[in-house]
Amino acid sequence: MKHTEPLKTVSYVDIPKFMGPWFVIANIPTFVEKGATNAVEAYTWNEKEKRIDVDFHYRKDHPGGELKSYPQKAWIYDEKTNAEWRVQPWWPLKFAYLVIDLAPDYSYTVIGVPSRNYVWIMARGKTLPPETLDAIYKKLEAMGYDINKIQKVPQS
Repeated sequence: MKHTEPLKTVSYVDIPKFMGPWFVIANIPTFVEKGATNAVEAYTWNEKEKRIDVDFHYRKDHPGGELKSYPQKAWIYDEKTNAEWRVQPWWPLKFAYLVIDLAPDYSYTVIGVPSRNYVWIMARGKTLPPETLDAIYKKLEAMGYDINKIQKVPQS
């Protein structure tokens, strides 16, 4: 089912509370993430540059695999909600990054992109309860995501 309606972000993201490490629980992976295990995306507010420094790292193919690291930069695009960013994996590319779900206690978040080609389900811990993950999948399906493309990311 093709959705043409834009993805809606959460109403507000408390940036200091959002900073820190997030374990990638499941995703529709980009080409660099295929075969990722123990994937972590960590955010740090860079006050001097007024941006978020992103440290995305994982092990390739298995927990003892090669460590891959991708530093990125992000800027808050919608300063009213703080829920829409522009992320730059490398210059000159910048991509929309939408916080489309966020637990009230910031225990998990879901990041989407306008095309719905990619999604990241992340948590503060290495797992999420099955009922929480099922509820997230249902929300994503209602938003127009093909949940059959979502892959679990092994964490150990």
